[in-house]
Amino acid sequence: MKYLLAQANIAKFRLPQEHPVNADFVNNLDRVNAIAEDQQGFVWRFTGDGNDAMDVQAFDDPNIALNMSVWTDVKSLVNFVYRNQDHRDIMRRRKEWFDKIDFHMVLWWIEEGRMPTPEEAKIRLELLKCNGPSYAAFTFKQPFAPPTGELVEAFQDRCA
Repeated sequence: MKYLLAQANIAKFRLPQEHPVNADFVNNLDRVNAIAEDQQGFVWRFTGDGNDAMDVQAFDDPNIALNMSVWTDVKSLVNFVYRNQDHRDIMRRRKEWFDKIDFHMVLWWIEEGRMPTPEEAKIRLELLKCNGPSYAAFTFKQPFAPPTGELVEAFQDRCA
């Protein structure tokens, strides 16, 4: 069986999503999502009724946005998140739009052909928060190998 890497990350808007302060972030979503979809290793991303997931309220707090995607491996996702200039440029500005969340990103392995759900993402984030990195919920700095046993190296660079 082949395994793919699922990732979920959340962000809490400092002001409601529709506030003008958030316009640069919201207006760049389609562009950055298109760049992600063109990256080597990209498989799938979660969307709501539009081209993004901004209309999906997965959490009780309406200011929390969920992003979820699936990649072939950790290296492909690292290359997009940390080495793609367009993504890094947006992420360098995240303090303009978002409050700090301690546990905002989680990774886990899924069977090929199965896509993660928002409910599963919430469970994985909670597992990471309560138990730290494990096979069920891990981070770039403490990755776990897929069930196939192939080795995965920790990501050492600083965040954007």
